[in-house]
Amino acid sequence: MKDLVINGTEKGKLERRSVPVVNIADVEREALKRIPKHSLDYYRSGAGDEITLAENCLAFNHLRIRPRFLRDMSTRVTATTVLGIPVAFPVLVAPTAMQRMATPLGEVANALACEAEGTIMTLSTISTSSLEEVAHATPNSPKFFQLYIYRDRELTRRLVKRAERAGYRALVLTVDTPFFGQRYADERNHFKLDAHLKMANFEEEDKEASERINRVEANLKSGSSGLAEYANSLFDPSITWDDIAWLKSITSLPIVAKGVLTREDALKALETGCSAILVSNHGGRQLDTVPATVSVAQFE
Repeated sequence: MKDLVINGTEKGKLERRSVPVVNIADVEREALKRIPKHSLDYYRSGAGDEITLAENCLAFNHLRIRPRFLRDMSTRVTATTVLGIPVAFPVLVAPTAMQRMATPLGEVANALACEAEGTIMTLSTISTSSLEEVAHATPNSPKFFQLYIYRDRELTRRLVKRAERAGYRALVLTVDTPFFGQRYADERNHFKLDAHLKMANFEEEDKEASERINRVEANLKSGSSGLAEYANSLFDPSITWDDIAWLKSITSLPIVAKGVLTREDALKALETGCSAILVSNHGGRQLDTVPATVSVAQFE
């Protein structure tokens, strides 16, 4: 058994396993053993009848490699750049909410893994480790911050400024969530946030915003209304591409539009000043029956 210590405090344990974890299937196997059902179902479920969730896997598995041989492979380099930032490994980590439901280290563990692999983590706004905590744990690793535009623009502005001060390198604006996707597993489980966890990025906001967040957290912990209550009470369903201009007016960070699935929206994102797009269907968790992400990546 090896202790993992961060900032002088024991945060978790790394166990020696009799069966090595060597691929994604092994990681999933271990998760099934270790994570409580309500948390596991939250992580692995999709919206509606989960048609898009299934299509994501099927479409990816149908991709085929077209190899070219006798090309002198004595030197192999995976390094590239993303928004001008060097990365050693050309796979970035997308934002995922509430990671402390899976491990005591939560989002810090994810950031440490990205730092070790030389790639970029995107921290979710709805994280259970604050953006400052993650930045402090991995000061030498580039990170992006995922953002929603809230009904409360001042709350949004403060999150942006905190991300700037903490050294995040880009804002990943989620554009596909005017309303929260209906996830039957969470409804059946009366999904709740564990009593010892919190929406860590909202602790230091003003009194009115804090009270609103606290009410939502109480609902999450009681299982009475869950994440849909969070989204419906805080997210702004009226935002349009015109709001990119407002976001650009309050930050110098590059903006990445996350959730683009059509050529038209890709062009619109660039026209409104986004530095990049992230082709995504929200992991099949937002709007069911949209295409698999990988199937639209070329915007035919």
